Amino acid sequence: MSTGTKKMPKLSFLDIWLLSFGFLGIQFGFALQNANASRILQTFGADVEHLSWFWLAAPLTGLIVQPIVGHYSDRTWNKVGRRKPYFLVGAILASIALILMPNAGQFAQFMPAMFVGAGFLMIMDASINIAMEPFRALVADMLPSDQRTLGFSVQTTLIGIGAVIGSALPYILKNYLGIDEPAAENEVPLNVIYSFFIGAAVLIISILITVSGVKEYSPEEYEAYHGKAPDEEEEAGFFQIFKDFANIPNNMWRLGLVQFFSWFALFSMWVFTTPAIAQHIYGLPISDTSSAAYNDAGDWVGIIFGVYNLVSAIYAFFILPFLAKITSRKMAHSISLICGAIGFFSVYFITNEDYLILSMIGIGIAWASILAMPYAILAGSIPSGKMGVYMGIFNFFIVIPQIINGIFGGPLIKNVFGEQAIYALIIAGCSFTLAAILVVFVKDEDEPEADETVVDI
Repeated sequence: MSTGTKKMPKLSFLDIWLLSFGFLGIQFGFALQNANASRILQTFGADVEHLSWFWLAAPLTGLIVQPIVGHYSDRTWNKVGRRKPYFLVGAILASIALILMPNAGQFAQFMPAMFVGAGFLMIMDASINIAMEPFRALVADMLPSDQRTLGFSVQTTLIGIGAVIGSALPYILKNYLGIDEPAAENEVPLNVIYSFFIGAAVLIISILITVSGVKEYSPEEYEAYHGKAPDEEEEAGFFQIFKDFANIPNNMWRLGLVQFFSWFALFSMWVFTTPAIAQHIYGLPISDTSSAAYNDAGDWVGIIFGVYNLVSAIYAFFILPFLAKITSRKMAHSISLICGAIGFFSVYFITNEDYLILSMIGIGIAWASILAMPYAILAGSIPSGKMGVYMGIFNFFIVIPQIINGIFGGPLIKNVFGEQAIYALIIAGCSFTLAAILVVFVKDEDEPEADETVVDI
């Protein structure tokens, strides 16, 4: 939704790439967290029932941080930029947390290591949230409507590249670089610790590339293209966030329901895949959280998470924009979610770990669309001057389902499904299916015409 007087210029492919390059590092760290946090917490003594409770730290911090960051980034204009100061600070804090989390055992003299690890997980996720949402708003700030699908697809591609490397890094260090020292009981393997160190470095470097390579619009340029942005003093108070929340556009509510069930499923996958694969594929008892076989299962989860992220990068770059153009952004998103549901359901029927790669293809297709299509559709439904705060508020529909899953998911798996974590993935498949159906009720208010040029390369 734009009220500016001038038509926004199209950006070159290189400029679009640079807009989101920092997301490669953010997702590198995020992938390390997703693939290894449950494993680290179980190493420090957490059981399957309580895993989802520890993971609550992540969505709770996102619920608080992202609307605040979005609100103030709408009003920040300084020498560094408008959005850039936030993801620069977030990257620095997230890098520190990446270094500290796998070393939480060093702080065990002060409190149980698993609580220290959960604390660092919270700090890491809060920092990633500070860095992440301004990137969404930056793409919407800088690109005209007919380039937004490509812009968010490129962002998803970079997310995929970072996530592939981040997810697979512990496996690579162990199996190809010889970092395979046996870990003592209640200690994180060395290959995982080194992976987190490397992730911290990649995160900082990639963010600096975007910070140095992108010139954001000045307030005058922004007003010419989008209309007047919020003044720093005008309605700048914290409580303005609640007023903005009360005025959420109807279409955001519709998209929010789709996001709710999409992210409910994703949270189940991130929390329960490691114990599900260890039990269902490797045949390990529920009590085994530290054997060599359990760590092999954890390393393999990193590989298959890398696969779904690789698929998402390829799909987002080569297929998703084309599919959205020949059908619609809504239809492309619904089809992608159905593919993800099939991927989740298929895990139940697999007995050989290698075939899990096939399941991850469907999940990767859904993941690519979840990271791109809702934001491309949303950008046309909200006032451009409040892009940051509404992108942050939109995050409520991501974190609330994770909080609900976090509270009830662990007890549900323990008391209803006898601690068999595979059923969390079946629930995830059902959730994706419902999300695909709800896409029908979403309106795409500024979908570009089919004959519009997508990008100038």
